[in-house]
Amino acid sequence: MLRPENPEQLAVLLRESASAHRTIRLGGNFSKDRLGGPPEPADVVISTSSMSRLLQYEPRDLTVSVQAGMPFAQLVKILGERNQMLPLDPPWLRESTVGGVLATNLSGPRRRLYGTARDMVIGMTFATLEGKLINSGGMVVKNVAGLDMAKLMIGSFGTLAAIATVNFKVFPVPAASRTFVMEFATAAEAFAERDRILSSVLQPAAIDIVNWPGGFRLLIRAAGNELVLDRYARELPRAEVMGDDAWDAICEFSNRYLAENPHARIVPLSMPLSNMRAAAETLDVPFVARAGSGVIYAHYLTDAPETPLAGDFATMTKVKEMFDPQHLLNRGRLYGRI
Repeated sequence: MLRPENPEQLAVLLRESASAHRTIRLGGNFSKDRLGGPPEPADVVISTSSMSRLLQYEPRDLTVSVQAGMPFAQLVKILGERNQMLPLDPPWLRESTVGGVLATNLSGPRRRLYGTARDMVIGMTFATLEGKLINSGGMVVKNVAGLDMAKLMIGSFGTLAAIATVNFKVFPVPAASRTFVMEFATAAEAFAERDRILSSVLQPAAIDIVNWPGGFRLLIRAAGNELVLDRYARELPRAEVMGDDAWDAICEFSNRYLAENPHARIVPLSMPLSNMRAAAETLDVPFVARAGSGVIYAHYLTDAPETPLAGDFATMTKVKEMFDPQHLLNRGRLYGRI
């Protein structure tokens, strides 16, 4: 395994491998190999895990720049020391690198309020198979010049180029936070309560529904000052109040499921909020529903339905040909279709 220590070395390794027509397996800690289709064996394995430096941090400007191999948990700790956060809440938190989280476009419960990685990345440097380092965006939140190039890398599963450095906008930690939990016998009841909450004055940071053994659990995360949290308590009188560590099990649900079931597969289903109840009622497998964001993660032991690729497939194919015409990078990822 080759472990470059800086973007320049990463670019050289990619250029040398491509010039020799060698297939490349690209990643950080490779903790998410079972998402997006299994990678095929490759001639060269390149890991960015040795590229783990903090490059720039401006707490007053709410911006931070890191190398892609930094452990995501380390970035969370650095920001937490200044009472700031990057609220992506990805599964595989302890195993993931920053680049891995972006390459697989992972986000968690708080995406409803804060968005996904594409909303938080303000700049990126990535290395191409030609050995070039491409700078996209910058360190200013309002600077969007060239940022579309960086957004192509998010969710590409390393099939286009190698993420080298990333600039984020970050957020202050709310004054207080509280989690409310309710149990329901059916999906219909759980989603009916979800609809009531979303149509009310409440604006939760997260609202998830999980088909726990024996029923359905609705979790609501509220953030703000104590007056805001007291309003939630009045509006949700039947809810049990829990600590925010209740979300740990939600964020690690998929990781644990795959660890316990070697042949399992997770299928993300995206849809309008109005369609989620009907979709959930048809599922006979464990799932985690981002009930305020329109995504259900269905967990299949075997025989999972084919996962549709988001967006225009023809356009995605053209982008692949532009970045990797020899089809050397991370073959098999994106279900072998790109």
